[in-house]
Amino acid sequence: MKSLLLTVSAAVVVAGSVIAMKDGGSLEEGLRLVAQNRPDNQVTQTGSIKPTDTAFNSPPIDMKAVADRIQATAPSAVLSDTPASAQAAPDTSAESQVAPGSSDTVAQAAPQSATPQPAQPPKVDESALRYFASRGDKARLQAEISRLQALYPNWVPPADPLAIPQNSDKQLEAMWQLYSEGRYAELRKAIADRQAAETGWQPPADLLERLDVAEARARLVNASDLKQYATVVDIGANTPSLLTCSEIDILWRVAEAFIKTNRAARGQDAYVYILKNCVNPQERLATIQKASALLPYQLMQDLLSLERPDGNGGREFDSIRTDLARRFVAEGNDDPKLSVAPDYLSQVERAAQTQGLASDALLLGWYHLRRENHGEAEKWFRAARSKDDSASASQGLALILIADHKPLEAEDVMYRWRNDSKDATATYLAATANVMALQPPANLSEDVLGRMAAEVIEQKYVPTAQEFGWYARSLNQPQTAARWFETALRWKPDDEPSAYGLAITRNQLNDRQGVAEIQRLWAGRSERIARLGETTPRTPLGSVPLPAPNQTIPQTTVPPISPQPLATPPATRETSVNTRQRTVAPTGYGQPATQVTTTRRGIRGPRACSMTINAQRLNPADALSRGWCLMDLNRPMEAIEAFEVALNGPPGRAREDAAYGQSLAYLRAGLANNAAVAAAKAPLSRQRAAELQVAILADRALTAFAAKRYQETLIYLDQRAQLQQERVDLMVLRGYCYLNLKMYDDAGRVFNAVAATGNRDGNRGLIDLRLATHPDRSD
Repeated sequence: MKSLLLTVSAAVVVAGSVIAMKDGGSLEEGLRLVAQNRPDNQVTQTGSIKPTDTAFNSPPIDMKAVADRIQATAPSAVLSDTPASAQAAPDTSAESQVAPGSSDTVAQAAPQSATPQPAQPPKVDESALRYFASRGDKARLQAEISRLQALYPNWVPPADPLAIPQNSDKQLEAMWQLYSEGRYAELRKAIADRQAAETGWQPPADLLERLDVAEARARLVNASDLKQYATVVDIGANTPSLLTCSEIDILWRVAEAFIKTNRAARGQDAYVYILKNCVNPQERLATIQKASALLPYQLMQDLLSLERPDGNGGREFDSIRTDLARRFVAEGNDDPKLSVAPDYLSQVERAAQTQGLASDALLLGWYHLRRENHGEAEKWFRAARSKDDSASASQGLALILIADHKPLEAEDVMYRWRNDSKDATATYLAATANVMALQPPANLSEDVLGRMAAEVIEQKYVPTAQEFGWYARSLNQPQTAARWFETALRWKPDDEPSAYGLAITRNQLNDRQGVAEIQRLWAGRSERIARLGETTPRTPLGSVPLPAPNQTIPQTTVPPISPQPLATPPATRETSVNTRQRTVAPTGYGQPATQVTTTRRGIRGPRACSMTINAQRLNPADALSRGWCLMDLNRPMEAIEAFEVALNGPPGRAREDAAYGQSLAYLRAGLANNAAVAAAKAPLSRQRAAELQVAILADRALTAFAAKRYQETLIYLDQRAQLQQERVDLMVLRGYCYLNLKMYDDAGRVFNAVAATGNRDGNRGLIDLRLATHPDRSD
C-alpha cells in the first residue's frame, strides 16, 4: 500500500507539472484572445489564475500531505489491492507499467516520473463535480464539466458524478458550500482561519482558482451594472478564464464595455468569438439581439454573415429577422445617408401589412421622408394614422403636406398634437405660417383663424405673426395689421420687415407721430423706412421718374420735414387702400350694422417705360427695375409679372423689394388678397401681423354677436382690447352684449362713455337700456 501511495504521489507531481504548463499556455492564449480575438479551440481553455495568497505561494510542496489528500479523495479502485495494471486502461500510462508490491518498481517510479510521458493522463480533481451534483446545481455542474473539458481535452466526464468519493474533510466540504453559495468573503476568512489553526495546511488549488475567478466575476458584473466600462475591460483582460463560452454573460458585458468606450470594433470581435465558438442556440440568438442594440448597421451585417442553418431548412436567426429589420430601418431614420438593404425594407413592409402595427408604418414613413420620397412617406403616415392617430404619425404627415403646398390640411392634422413636444409645436407653427402665405389666400373659418392666432401668441412665433399682418392688410384692416406688427416687434425688436410694415400701416392710418417714431428708431438701419413719406415735385409725363427701391435718389427729391400720410399729395403716392368700419346701432338688440368706406390713394408719378416685352426673358435685376417702371406707368398687371421674375433672384434686398413691389401692384389692381400673399414671399415688416390679429378678433366678435353668443363676443372683445384700444363701434357692440346679458350697470357705463364722445350710437344705446329696464315708461 505504501509503495502504491508513493507511486501515485509521484504521478500527481508529474501531472501537476503538465497541468501547470498547459494552463500557462491557456492563460497566454486567453490574453491573446482579448487583444486579437483568435477563435481557435485553445481560447476556450480556462487559464490558470495564480493565487495572490502568500500562504499558498511560499511553502514548498509537502509530498506526504499530497499523498494523504490523494488517499482521502482517490476513487476506491485506486485504494484497493487490485493491481494498477488491471484497473488502468490499456494505454501506455505510467501506472500500467508498475508491478504491484514490487520495491524495485517503487524505486523506479521516481526516475520514470522525471521525464513527462505524452500519453500519461493527468489527475483531474473531480470533487467539485460531486459537490454540485449533490446539491442539484445543474448549471454549475455543467459549467464545471465544460471547464474541465477545456483544461483536459482527453478527460471524459463521469456518468454519475455522485459516484465520485466524498471528501472526508468536513471543513473543506464546508468551504465548497460557501463557494457554491457565493459567500466569497466568508470563504476567504475560513481559509485564513484554518491556515492559522493548522500549520502547513493549504486549500486545494482548484478552490483558490475558482475563488479568484468568482471574485473577479463579481467585480466585473458590479462594474458593468454601475456602467464603469473601463473597469470591466481591465478585469476581463486580467482574468481571461472568464472569457469562455461557459461565461457567456461575461462575454456580453465585455463586448458592451468595449462599445461604450468607443471601441466598437473590439466589441464586434467579442461577438464574433461567440458566434464562431459557442454552440448554444439560445445564447447565439441572444448575442445577435444584444449586438443589434449596440452596434451600427454595417458591423451588424458582418455578424449576421456568421449565421448558421437551423437544421430545418431555415436560418438560426429567422425568428428575430423582422425585429432586426425594424431596428435597421429605425437606424436609417436617424441617418439619412444610411442606405438600408431592400430586403429589410420589404421585411418591414410585409410586417406592416400582415400584422397591422402602426409602429411599422411609422418606421417606413419616416424612412422615406428623410429621403424625400414624399409619395411613399405620405402613404405610410396615413396608414399609421388610420391605425393609431399619434403625434409622430401626424407630424410626419404634416411635414409632407407642407412640402406639397397643402398647409391648411397640415394645420388641421397637427392642431391636436401641437403641444405634444417641441418638434410637434414647431411643425404646427410652420403649418400656420404656410397657411397664411397661401396664394390666393385661403378662405379660413373663424375657428381656424382663432386657434392659429391663440397659438401664435402663446408661442410668440414671429413668422406667422408677420403673415397675419399681411393677411390683415389684404383684408383692408390696417388697425389689425398694425397690432400684429407691433406684437411681432415686441417679440423680435430687430425685425426690420415688421418695422417697415408697421411704418407703412401707420402711414396709411395717418399716424404721423407713429411713423416718425419708427423712422427715428431705425435711422441708419433701414433705408426704406427712412425714405417712407418722401415726395418729389409733381412733374408731367416723360420727366424724371421716381427711383426704384435700389436706385439712387434723384437730386430733385425733397426730403420730408415730417412723415406725410398717404392721403397727400395724391400725385406722389403709391396705391393704397384704407378701409374704415363704423358700427351703426341697430333697432332692438340685433347685430350692429357695419358700414365700410374705402379711400383709394393716388399713384406714383409715371416712368418712361412704354415698350411691351416678355418679362420672363429678363434677369431678376432688370425685371425689378422694369416692375417699378410699369408701376409708374400705372400698368400693375404687367408689373406683377415683372416682379414675379425678380422674386427668382437670390435672397436679399432685391428680392424683398420685388415682393414689396408685387404687393403694391396687386393692391393697385384691386386684388388685396393676392397682395398679402405677395408680401409673404419675402420678409418685409412686422406691423402687419398685429393688425391682422386685431381684425380677426373683431370679426369673431361680430360673428358671435350675430349668433347671439354674447359671452363669447365679450371674450373676443377682451382679447382684442389687450392688443389695441377699443374703437367706438366695438364699444357699442360691447354695450349691447351687456344689455342682452342683463348686465345693465355695465351696459349703462359703456353707453354713457360712447355718448360722451358725441356718438349717436351711444345715445341710442342708452334709450334701449331704459326701455329694457323700464318697459312701461315712454320717452
